[in-house]
Amino acid sequence: MADRKYIFVIGGVMSGVGKGIASASIGLILQARGLKVTAVKIDPYINVDAGTMNPTEHGEVYVTSDGDETDQDIGNYERFLNIDIYRDNYMTTGRVYRSVIERERNLEYGGKCVEVVPHIPLEVIGRIKGAAEKADADVTIVEVGGTVGEYQNILFLEAARMMKLNNTDDVISILVSYLPVPSKIGEMKTKPTQTAAKMLNSAGIQPDFILCRADQPIDDPRKEKIAMFCNVHKEEIISAPDADIVYDIPLNFEKENLSEKILKKLHLEITPLDLSPWQSLIEKIKNTSGSIKIGIIGKYFETGDFILSDAYISVIESLKYAAWHNGLKPEIHWLNSDIYDGHGEKLEELKNYNCLVVPGGFGSRGVEGKIAAIKYARENKIPFLGLCYGMQLASLEFARHVCGLNEAHTTEINQETTNPIIHIMPEQAEKLAKKQYGNTMRLGNYPCVLKPGSLAAKLYDKLEVNERHRHRYEFNNDYRDMMEEAGFIVSGTSPDNQLVEIIELSENIHPFFVATQFHPEFKSRPLDPHPLFLGLIKAGLNRLRA
Repeated sequence: MADRKYIFVIGGVMSGVGKGIASASIGLILQARGLKVTAVKIDPYINVDAGTMNPTEHGEVYVTSDGDETDQDIGNYERFLNIDIYRDNYMTTGRVYRSVIERERNLEYGGKCVEVVPHIPLEVIGRIKGAAEKADADVTIVEVGGTVGEYQNILFLEAARMMKLNNTDDVISILVSYLPVPSKIGEMKTKPTQTAAKMLNSAGIQPDFILCRADQPIDDPRKEKIAMFCNVHKEEIISAPDADIVYDIPLNFEKENLSEKILKKLHLEITPLDLSPWQSLIEKIKNTSGSIKIGIIGKYFETGDFILSDAYISVIESLKYAAWHNGLKPEIHWLNSDIYDGHGEKLEELKNYNCLVVPGGFGSRGVEGKIAAIKYARENKIPFLGLCYGMQLASLEFARHVCGLNEAHTTEINQETTNPIIHIMPEQAEKLAKKQYGNTMRLGNYPCVLKPGSLAAKLYDKLEVNERHRHRYEFNNDYRDMMEEAGFIVSGTSPDNQLVEIIELSENIHPFFVATQFHPEFKSRPLDPHPLFLGLIKAGLNRLRA
């Protein structure tokens, strides 16, 4: 085949400017040209993976099908490109250094003096090319975390420089930079972007394109100024204004023929563009005729005086897809579970929602508030979906308030509970005893067998599925018979019937009460919403109509 091509996406001015969405959107428009695309994320953290990072600081930990704990941008790639991304496509500083040190210990460098340069950049290059080869990709998008000028990512920029030097026609770089419009000045300022481009030059990299992020489109005078001072042709300055719908961004890029310009830069054939499925999605989103009110009851929203919805980004996006599929605009509200703990009167606000979600999490904070909210949803027949920890807490709620086991708890929080409805798996207990925390949970795809005739089986329209997991604790089968006799339905299990994967209540008792030990949000796509989220939204729509 022809030489593989690589696109480095590098941030300037500030973090959170949208490199992940830009990378995913670039991948999508190249896919629409008939190319096979994959994407790699580089995180400049010493952490070996994202699993040990606090979600209120770093956002959601996204889990791949092969069980890697990664940055949330891997989720963006999967959703936009509609492909599975694997552990080979994610690296951190810690992961790279650990690999180099292990190779040195194994004498794989043949006795050479192992140095930061060139051996760390060479390891990075090897990983990038390995991911491209495994995916058999024509083009590999490589997103470098952080911003240009930071000490943490300079070695990754060195890898990009070395790849460009050795493969001039096969490697390009795109700078994603923010152009502020100070409110007291009222003029879009280009100087921060000029500075970012010069800092990138100082790392030996000349950007081929500059994506200009701003709250409004960039005008011609600003393009001309950036072109002059950043040594980039005017047509290579791409306007990337804020979008109400992030899925509109690939179409915005194509207004400036970005995919064709990239193909020319990479010396690839200009093939026809087909974005019709994506255009249909955007049309459907913009033509929604009503709205549905959804409450997410979580505890990872607040960061100081601000809200970090990224902690639950896959859940939020999955709810959007299901709502749009039903012709509805999702009205999503973040509800802090702490406020319901010991404040029963505040639960009354939950009646205002058409459906409720309790997502995953860890630890004791906010747990009693979540259990109180689940009880309210069950008793007031509000459509409910519990995910991972949400499933475990729904089991506790049922045990306490239906089965009368008042002391029912999870051993994650109360190891002395007399009724451990949720307990740790023996192999997980061994890992915790040895303080083996990183990347040791039950992670990635596992099969789940569905109970014939159950709501879960109806929603999936099949009797066996594969879903992604991230947990250490499981439902305790010692309580299974007793709870099932009380109306608790185990509608999905592992193939050996030992691990409870899905629970539900009969449709005769509750319009939609489903909870899963796995994370269905990791497999939901804009063009293919997950059936469990579709079921929740349909039940919420019925409640709205009623």
